Amino acid sequence: MFHVPSDEMDLLLLPLLFTLISCHPDNQLCPNSSHHLDYCILGAGPAGLQMGYFLEKNGRDYIILERNSGPGSFFNLYPRHRKLISINKIYTGRRNREFNLRHDWNSLLSDRPDLLFQRISRQLYPEADAFPHYLSMYVKELGLKVRYGVDIGKIQATNLSSKRGYILTDQYGSMYTCSVLLISTGLWVPQQVNFVGSDLVEGYESIPVDPEEYRDQAVLILGKGNSAFETAQSIMGRASRVHLYSPSPVRLAWQTHYVGDLRAVNNELLDTYQLKSLDGLVEGSLEDIAIVRRGGGGEEEGRKAKRHRRKRSEAKQGVGRGQLYLTLTELLDVSSRNHSAEAKAENLPGYHSDNFSLRQPYDRVIRCLGFRFNFSIFDGSARPVHSKGARGRLPAVTAWYEGQGTPNMFVLGTAAHSRDYRMSAGGFVHGFRYTVRAVHRVLEQRYHGNAWPSTKLSTSQLLSWLLRRVNEASGPYQMFGVLGDVVLLHGSYCEYLEEFPVQALPQLPALSGHRVPAKGLLVLVLQYGLNRTDTLGPGRAESEWTRAWRSSFLHPVLYYYDTLPSERDMRLRPAGWPLPRPRAVHHVIEDFLTEWDQPISHSQPLRRFLEHCFQTDLRAFYAESCFRFSLTRQKPPLFCRQGYLKKQGIVGNRQLWQHARDAGLMPDLQDSEVFRESTQLPQYFAHTGAAVTSAMNLDFDGL
Repeated sequence: MFHVPSDEMDLLLLPLLFTLISCHPDNQLCPNSSHHLDYCILGAGPAGLQMGYFLEKNGRDYIILERNSGPGSFFNLYPRHRKLISINKIYTGRRNREFNLRHDWNSLLSDRPDLLFQRISRQLYPEADAFPHYLSMYVKELGLKVRYGVDIGKIQATNLSSKRGYILTDQYGSMYTCSVLLISTGLWVPQQVNFVGSDLVEGYESIPVDPEEYRDQAVLILGKGNSAFETAQSIMGRASRVHLYSPSPVRLAWQTHYVGDLRAVNNELLDTYQLKSLDGLVEGSLEDIAIVRRGGGGEEEGRKAKRHRRKRSEAKQGVGRGQLYLTLTELLDVSSRNHSAEAKAENLPGYHSDNFSLRQPYDRVIRCLGFRFNFSIFDGSARPVHSKGARGRLPAVTAWYEGQGTPNMFVLGTAAHSRDYRMSAGGFVHGFRYTVRAVHRVLEQRYHGNAWPSTKLSTSQLLSWLLRRVNEASGPYQMFGVLGDVVLLHGSYCEYLEEFPVQALPQLPALSGHRVPAKGLLVLVLQYGLNRTDTLGPGRAESEWTRAWRSSFLHPVLYYYDTLPSERDMRLRPAGWPLPRPRAVHHVIEDFLTEWDQPISHSQPLRRFLEHCFQTDLRAFYAESCFRFSLTRQKPPLFCRQGYLKKQGIVGNRQLWQHARDAGLMPDLQDSEVFRESTQLPQYFAHTGAAVTSAMNLDFDGL
């Protein structure tokens, strides 16, 4: 037997000890380790962290897997010119946190009123570097479970206790087995179009961002989205000319109301185009073009061309790639259509039409065509199907954001934008923070038996509650036409469900855990009008409440159904409608201030619509009027029955009850059913007293 000194023994044991520590089940660096969780969130971007917050808050078994070293890594590179176009409006004149989120497009939701993006940046359009900083703060202060450096390369389906689950395999061979998979990887694979000469084109993801690199160069940009205009705006002060080319004309966000279209913060090139300062926009197919170099017609001509290119390169300190021409594939020789080649004069459009818009050569051609979802990590058993819209760049999802054909796999954030592409804000932080919350509520009902949160209201309180929601709520305001409030009507009371995906309305009982009563339901959404008008022209807004249905700007709309719409009803809904044709519909007139709180234009028409749906009087009255009605009518108005006759007075809140008891005006009725229902309401219901008073002053005994 050999004797080993103790100090040498320690040195021999160190590698073994390191291996044991590194291969602990909680360490992802251990090769071939195995992990079992209820929820796996793939991607630590804003959508993944938002879902992580809700799972953490509810004490669920989850992990967030991120391939990079920190959260929000997309924003470390994009946008390339480092200016976000998401609004960070700090000063709104209000202290209402829910209202202020309507104008804060960067903060994630939490129960921490101070955990807002404005702690990092006070700029209206912040620097891009501020967003990963905010996400890191969000993770740290909420204690979210994130594992960095985990690059998932394969996702496959498996059976877990007769239910479908998923196995994720990382770069070390470690496997994560999940009952529910939540995909929040965003869109980061550059969208490309294959054409002759595409190898001569630079990508948005790798172009130089220093404007001096483009000094006196002619630049052609493929694309007309925000990335294309952002690039053009950065270089137009140095480039000799900048042209943008794509199949579609430019779409302006302030005209379409779609935040993904061209934003005004990026559209300076429209000025230089329309004021004829060398820049411009051209439409044409991308599949039919070719990018070619101009070839020489002989030895002498070749030498001249070579000298010309060298001079231009020296003058510009350029990239040395020579001049590039845009042409059409049909003009190329057959032998040149399958690879990059030098073109002759007759291969260029200018040879056939001397007024061809893009006949002049370019020094650079840049591709700015956006991004697509990464489908490559899914094997055949788990791969989502491609969406029908958005040119198939996104996975197809159901109305509740579960992958089509992939049960127990939900898609979050920008990757789920196929549901409302070009219709709402689901592809952006200020929109998908609310759709993620909706998905979490679906998860709680399906897997844990917790019904969708609801508020129980007496029917006489509904008007004030609706007015409060349309004036404060940020979820329906940002996700207009997609998320709506559902009111289940039970007669003397109703259940109020906030921010339900309205296109999933036929599945309401299964997704929410609430049955639809025999008296039907109301759905409240905010939506833009279908009447196309000149966005900045005269007559662009409607001001007369009797013509509210003609409103063009964002405004509340209520749909009343006596029975739950079916899936067939949803498929056959009128074009442009978020919901099927209802039994009755009410448009609240658009308002310049987006403040729907005026008695004549907003409150009274809404009350009369509710009275039509409920077939009952919903007016508010002073106590003396209720007293007179009680003596002269067999059935006093509902407001009097639910308030005055149950000794609640005008508004049944705790402060008024306590004041009345202290004054000896009524006995202690804390145990009454009516009082219990009132105290279930959030404390902010007291703020609706102003709306109730407004209606009462208007309706007193006369209307």
